[in-house]
Amino acid sequence: MLSRRQAITTASAMMSSIVPLMVPAVGTAGTAKRPPPRLDLKSLVTVKPPRIVAGDTIGLMSTSSANWDLIDIDILLEALAALGLKGKLGRHVYDRYGYLAGRDTDRAADLSALFRDPEVKAIHCIRGGWGAARLLPLLDWAAIAANPKVLIGYSDITALLLSLHAKTGLVTFHGPNGASEWNRTNVDWLQRVTWKGEAVTFANPKDISDTIVPSEDRTRIITPGKARGKLLGGNLTVLTAILGSPYVPDFTDSILFLEDIDEAPYRIDRMLVQMKLAGILDRVKGVVWGTCSRCDPGQGFGSLTIPDILNDHVKSLGVPAYYGAMFGHIPRQFTLPVGVQVELDADAGTLTMLESAVA
Repeated sequence: MLSRRQAITTASAMMSSIVPLMVPAVGTAGTAKRPPPRLDLKSLVTVKPPRIVAGDTIGLMSTSSANWDLIDIDILLEALAALGLKGKLGRHVYDRYGYLAGRDTDRAADLSALFRDPEVKAIHCIRGGWGAARLLPLLDWAAIAANPKVLIGYSDITALLLSLHAKTGLVTFHGPNGASEWNRTNVDWLQRVTWKGEAVTFANPKDISDTIVPSEDRTRIITPGKARGKLLGGNLTVLTAILGSPYVPDFTDSILFLEDIDEAPYRIDRMLVQMKLAGILDRVKGVVWGTCSRCDPGQGFGSLTIPDILNDHVKSLGVPAYYGAMFGHIPRQFTLPVGVQVELDADAGTLTMLESAVA
């Protein structure tokens, strides 16, 4: 599996390889073929996918890293059956090409085919890693727009969650991958948001367990206050890897949520600087930081901490913000709808959906 630093390098190389494709081609008559016009992201209509119901068939595919432990797929199929759902595997779900779950063209074909398939009512990505961004120029965007469906995943799936919303207006879902733990917390949030269509309030539990005060899943205020806007975000590394491409939504007046894993603080610092220089941080109405698993400063002196970096780059924005929300590379996590209106309450440490995410 690639390190995050290797992922950035690979993404940069991939975007460089796309540049020649964007040069107007010359036809046989010697006339230049103009590329299709870029969408006006500010005027794109939000599209809510149909909700999941018992008996539905869920498409399962690997968009990123290879599934090295096939027991994960067995568990996923059994978990869906326990919920009264049927799983349908993509044709290339067991493929491997180096660290990837098969060739780019095959993985892109699987995802496009699942959107076209009338039997499939929703799509669950099995795992993250790296590779989803490689599919973006290869997807059948017309088929995706014509067949809106619930798409669920996180981490590397951020590339798909944001690009599908940017290109088609589709609400997507930042939630557990198929190979994630199917615990009661994850299932409950998934069902409330994508099955029942509730406009929920995402709040970390206040479990005390055997301690006299809660010690796990704590939130902390960065900047107090409330703000409303469209919920957009995901994995910080993956988001910064696709900046500058036509697959990034408009972050104006949004509530930005971010998480990451296995990153040294200086790299988190660098990526937030990139977000700042790209103009994204200055356009948001509020920020929610989830978790940054295994992002410790290490031993000795000389490193900023994640709270230090958030103070530098988020607190300075002057918008409501907090950290510690229950999403990221953790066993129990929310299912966050990308593209719906929410209210952030930094003092309470909550995100409240202002509308249903499904039709």
